[in-house]
Amino acid sequence: MSHDRAAAPRLLWAERAWVDGRWRDAALLEVDAGGHWADVQPDTAPPASAHRLGGPVLPSLVDAHSHAFQRAFAGMAECLPEQASGSGDDFWSWRDRMYAVALRITPGQLRAVATQLYRELLAGGYTQVCEFHYLHHAPDGQRHEDPAAMSLALVEAAADAGIGLTLLPVLYERAGFTQPSLRPDQRRFRTDAADVLALVRAVHAARRTTAGGTAAAPLNTGVAIHSLRAARPQSMRALVDAAGAEIGAHGPIHIHVAEQTAEVEECLAVTGARPIEWLAREMPLDARWQLVHATHAVPAEIEAVAASGAGVVLCPGTEGNLGDGLCDLTGWLNAQVPLTVGSDSQVTRAWPEELRWLEYGQRLAHRRRNVAAAAGREPSSAARLFERMCRGGAAAAGLPHWGLQRGARADFVVLNLRSPPLAGVPQRHHLDAAVFSAGDSLFAQTWVAGRLACGPETTSEPLARAGATRPLSEPVGESFREAMQALWGR
Repeated sequence: MSHDRAAAPRLLWAERAWVDGRWRDAALLEVDAGGHWADVQPDTAPPASAHRLGGPVLPSLVDAHSHAFQRAFAGMAECLPEQASGSGDDFWSWRDRMYAVALRITPGQLRAVATQLYRELLAGGYTQVCEFHYLHHAPDGQRHEDPAAMSLALVEAAADAGIGLTLLPVLYERAGFTQPSLRPDQRRFRTDAADVLALVRAVHAARRTTAGGTAAAPLNTGVAIHSLRAARPQSMRALVDAAGAEIGAHGPIHIHVAEQTAEVEECLAVTGARPIEWLAREMPLDARWQLVHATHAVPAEIEAVAASGAGVVLCPGTEGNLGDGLCDLTGWLNAQVPLTVGSDSQVTRAWPEELRWLEYGQRLAHRRRNVAAAAGREPSSAARLFERMCRGGAAAAGLPHWGLQRGARADFVVLNLRSPPLAGVPQRHHLDAAVFSAGDSLFAQTWVAGRLACGPETTSEPLARAGATRPLSEPVGESFREAMQALWGR
């Protein structure tokens, strides 16, 4: 991995920037030595020493749910499986086919695939990715010589790309609510609470001893529980009780929940409660917890999550691709539950597309427009969704702050006003057009920790970059191409 040696600019200036939930003019942005915002001052003339940014500035978003290895499978399950039942294709038949890559990919291939993915996420406006990581062991199910080999491949990929990473090793110990163990094709996933915490410690050690722990590639950890069906209650409690000592009092805890109606029905049959209902009753839900998908929630469950302070991670691109169903978006919004989005299976890799999918699904379900907007207070669906996702990002990633505010990491994107969706659009509609006028090259630049992560230089002086020097329009990396050919053949 190479890093440009040029000094990062400490003063940045934008003609317009998204500050405190709205567009503000003439924003002076000061970056401290640690890559965080020392100050954010709208309505300020640019000093001569400031680096002028080439377009309107938006906070980047956190990709709050990612399975990086599934980038190698994106687009490869769009035909009916050979053994399709009379009911056709669904999440469960997709999952069986997805295991084909899960059972084959090596640490080196994972690094190549994840590096490609993380560069695409940067180009899609994300600067932090929460990696829900359950692919741990060798293909035969035995531990690698270094049990953290797969985790460290992801750490190295994030450092190669220059994106922030929250690694979430996953507790995964059984195939279903009534199953004693995993299926043979889940053998690479097997962990208990002690295994998860050991992986967290290994990543912390890597952070101390490699460039992955520098401001150029921010790295932190949390823990994850695959799902209620995949973990015993006593194991979940053991992990949560012990995790604080490893990830801190505010370290995130993620869990898949209520993604599928079959999961809800089985949970009801076995426990007498719906999945979110059971979590709220049996687990110490608080602001550390992130409920991934939460697609099939009833009003009482939404109220319980809101009372707990837990957040919800929506993955509309993946949920649409898998036919999971539509969440109660207005319920989550009106209850003020913290929300974020995730790329999940990697069929979509840009946050504007996720927000568009989220709103369009609601429009189809309710047969009306601008479902996410709030009359009078927040009339723009794009703005309301974007601001909620921006505010929810910090807790999901285990960070104290997010966005263009003092103390947050100095991450942002610069809109490309030459992009066809934005060309000629009035200023007040820039965010609306970015979300709802689909197109490529929306972002001219993406910055991480005060350094240019991808996009062209805009001055004669070189800028310090976060990670390897990569343009936004970079072609597919050769290592990624080689990994795909090794996995699938030519």
